[in-house]
Amino acid sequence: MGTQFDFPGGIHPPDNKLRSLQTPIRQAPLPDRLTVPLRQHRGDPGRVVVAVGDHVLTGQPLSEGQPGRSVPVHAPTSGTITAIKSHEVPHPSGLEETCILIEADGRDQWYELAPCPDSASTAERYDHLHRTGVVGLGGAGFPTRDKLQSAEAAPDVLILNGAECEPYITADQALMRERPDSVVAGALALWRLVGAGRCLIGIEDNKPDAIEALRQSAEGTSVEIRVVAARYPSGGERQLIQLLTGLEVPSGGLPADVGVLCQNVATAVAVDRSLRLGEPVIQRITTLTGEALARPGNIEARIGTPLDHLLFEAGLDPQRLHRLIMGGPLMGFDLTTTGLPLIKTANCLIAGTAGEFPDPPIPQPCIRCGLCEQACPVDLLPQQLYWFASAGEHRKAEHFDLFDCIECGACDWVCPSHLPLTDYYRHSKGVLRQEQKEQAEADHARQRFEERQARLEREQADREERRRARQQAREQRHNVAPAEASEAATAAASSPTAPGPDRETLIQRRDQARQKVEEAQAQLAEAREQTPEAVPKLERALNKHQKRLDAAEKALSDAQEDT
Repeated sequence: MGTQFDFPGGIHPPDNKLRSLQTPIRQAPLPDRLTVPLRQHRGDPGRVVVAVGDHVLTGQPLSEGQPGRSVPVHAPTSGTITAIKSHEVPHPSGLEETCILIEADGRDQWYELAPCPDSASTAERYDHLHRTGVVGLGGAGFPTRDKLQSAEAAPDVLILNGAECEPYITADQALMRERPDSVVAGALALWRLVGAGRCLIGIEDNKPDAIEALRQSAEGTSVEIRVVAARYPSGGERQLIQLLTGLEVPSGGLPADVGVLCQNVATAVAVDRSLRLGEPVIQRITTLTGEALARPGNIEARIGTPLDHLLFEAGLDPQRLHRLIMGGPLMGFDLTTTGLPLIKTANCLIAGTAGEFPDPPIPQPCIRCGLCEQACPVDLLPQQLYWFASAGEHRKAEHFDLFDCIECGACDWVCPSHLPLTDYYRHSKGVLRQEQKEQAEADHARQRFEERQARLEREQADREERRRARQQAREQRHNVAPAEASEAATAAASSPTAPGPDRETLIQRRDQARQKVEEAQAQLAEAREQTPEAVPKLERALNKHQKRLDAAEKALSDAQEDT
């Protein structure tokens, strides 16, 4: 069924999907070693709950996450934890993350799974999805629990995204073609969970086999299969919403603002398996394609499997490999090594030859042709954004709705000057995000300083009040009973008392306590960057040293007051 709605711009690159659709989904053999990054989602890494030397079972939690901030990861197979350390992970910057390394025992013995009871409340179901590590499997990696709860009220429309518009990628198409019942079951599970008015599955018209399979599986249900014309990037969340409903998500807004919730079809299957079977996300379907592979196709592999293990299984010819791309050719990024682990958001791996992906031409000056503006699916002014980003005027770019850019690469595709426009936009966004982070940290530090100053002022005022009260009490005793006061003073003067620390000793104690606090703060900042598992212990140590500093400052202040 067609649609009367549309979105602006878009392009029609060759889809290059047939090579990976010639065979059914196949299972990847288990590797001997797996590397599981703690962070495979948008947010912070979880807290490690295992130790080196522990024997773990398939599906056993390796970390625990905090809703709204982090998501747990689970053991992809049974084996022994050999290390918890920094390891390079798939990322455009080639950065390292804390990872858990597992030596597989070959038995693949499962941890006892706990399905979500039918009687569970909505909140308990959300907690269950969080505990089983469900995140968006379409590539963005948003924690599913948080996204489902993003709307204050039940959405009007639930959309399952099966468009898969980017060239080369066929993981979702293979899933819908071969396991349509699982997709529909996931759609129904999500529909019941969020209480939406309608449930639509959006799919491009260049997938006739998947369309027919879904229609047969959805027969007898209220799930609607909606077909849209193939055009990139129709699989973008905002673009698909516009195609299926005619609603446009406002600038800086979320789909929930227009009463829509969008989930990927693979995510829906993961939700169903989590609730019905208690199964955590420990594997995913990934497209292996490109002319440097002798056996391209879609493969279901465990999270943490080394990419070279998968490439070997697909028949990689290293002599022909020119570019290794994670994701699609438009929104993906190049990898410089094959020793990286498979992660939850890895939906495609392209082993391209030099003929397939030649080196890009040298960029030329912008000729102001306007093709980038015509191709932009969100009605931006890419040329203007390019001028600002290339000149370092990032705030001006932000005022021209830079953050509405979905980084689809359509402008790069049509640019006759071969300018890497999307790279400029990514860089500009990164600079602005870093500025926002630094500003937030500065605001937090200022707030803590002001709170501390206010506390010290209150304590000083309290000490002054107590001093005045003691003075008044002494004067009253002197006026009422001077004789008794004189005798008490004489007795006090004649009785031996232990002298308190002198002022120099108190200053020395305060300075030592302050040094301990500064050292603990530095250790905590370093741990947050390199060893997150040590953060709770260091936070407790910092709290202890801060209390000692407060006590030392109070003792010094009291001594100064008495003198």
